[in-house]
Amino acid sequence: MKFLLAIALNLLLLGLAHGQPFRFVALGDMPYGSVNDESRYLNLINSINLTNPSFSIFVGDTKASESPCSDASNEKVAAFFKRYRAPLIYSIGDNEWTDCHRSVAGSFDPIQRLASVRKKFFSTNQSLGQTTLTLVRQADVMPQFSLYVENSYWIKNQFLFVNLNIPGSNNNFERNISSVKEFFKRNAANLAWIDYTFKLATEKKMAGIIFAFQANMFTGKIQVDDLANGYLDTVLSLSSHAEVYKNSVLLIHGDTHHLRIDQPLKTTDKKYILENVLRVELMGEEEIQALEITVDSSQNSPFSFRPLIVKANSEFFTRQLNK
Repeated sequence: MKFLLAIALNLLLLGLAHGQPFRFVALGDMPYGSVNDESRYLNLINSINLTNPSFSIFVGDTKASESPCSDASNEKVAAFFKRYRAPLIYSIGDNEWTDCHRSVAGSFDPIQRLASVRKKFFSTNQSLGQTTLTLVRQADVMPQFSLYVENSYWIKNQFLFVNLNIPGSNNNFERNISSVKEFFKRNAANLAWIDYTFKLATEKKMAGIIFAFQANMFTGKIQVDDLANGYLDTVLSLSSHAEVYKNSVLLIHGDTHHLRIDQPLKTTDKKYILENVLRVELMGEEEIQALEITVDSSQNSPFSFRPLIVKANSEFFTRQLNK
């Protein structure tokens, strides 16, 4: 009898732990330039560490687009990432590679810079940060996409988190033949990863799915055919899958630096808003702050949001404006 009671208690505790609320932090697009930006970024990292999140997600643009895309820059970024106590998952931004052809960024080959970022930050299946998290990488479960080590997923309390390489500058679908060829291959990998993870979420009866990427895909007429739109395939895929999935979906990105929460996707017939899909755009650039997100499966809408505002960082702007 005692043995059976012990089993029942363990199962109960396991069930409670399964559905317990948890918090994570999302941020990106920083530090962009000056020493002051770097010191404020350190303030923010320290503040994040004090909140003790389950993990943090950095949605790309680790530097300004006009700063050099050098290996030294990657080393500086790695040093910042090592300051996060909890696991850190990194989505690659355009400033790290697609924009590196610009003369102000050093006139680098973007595809070579992407290879360098992959080598530096995605050489294993472990997250970044002082405490690491084991990730399931697309490269490890889909051999045909072995190049895309940055695409991954992880699970926390029956919520599936998915990382994707979707950068700004029109998803690299521009400029020259080399860029366009790269886009088509990576776009195919991203679409396959979206398919894979939605199927996984359905089969495992996940309570929700969260996608993290860099680009703001949700400008203009996002579900209208436009052959020049490097994000159209992704938006249509997310819409069609979310319409069938029906559980909660959260899309997290940076890129355009304005904190906003909305519902950008519609049903495939474009008649109705997909109410189970929320989009969060993060602050960044001049506003070196973050967003704390609480996930609670007991709620009909499981995601709630609290801006993580470092007062000293805000005061810096006040002082600058008053000069």
